[in-house]
Amino acid sequence: MIQKVDHIGIAVRSLAETIPYYENALGMKLLKTEEVESQKVRTAFFEAGETHVELLEPTADDSPIAKFLEKNGEGIHHVAFGVDDITGQLKQAADAGVKLIHEVPMIGAGGKQVAFLHPKFTHGVLTEFCSGGEH
Repeated sequence: MIQKVDHIGIAVRSLAETIPYYENALGMKLLKTEEVESQKVRTAFFEAGETHVELLEPTADDSPIAKFLEKNGEGIHHVAFGVDDITGQLKQAADAGVKLIHEVPMIGAGGKQVAFLHPKFTHGVLTEFCSGGEH
């Protein structure tokens, strides 16, 4: 079952250039930065109440974030829902006819289990399910 909006992922070209905006202009606290090699991305997490903002910077030209930036420019990349049973949530989505990008969860930032749904089946919103781990 979906428990909350866990985080909103925002694609950026440079964490070094973007982090000061969130810290200085918005007054948000940087919680941590982390490289997620499996996704070819560097992340920075900010706290916004019970939800987090995740900045995503590509670490390789062939990363999903690099491809997103090339096509769309900087901006909102995905919405992540915190779930109590990621496997069950994936099954529910698949049974409803949604194409899964990941049929089996993988380890993402903060050690969380993550899996994505294809945006062509989610009305244009790249949707992530995540569970466990920490930010």
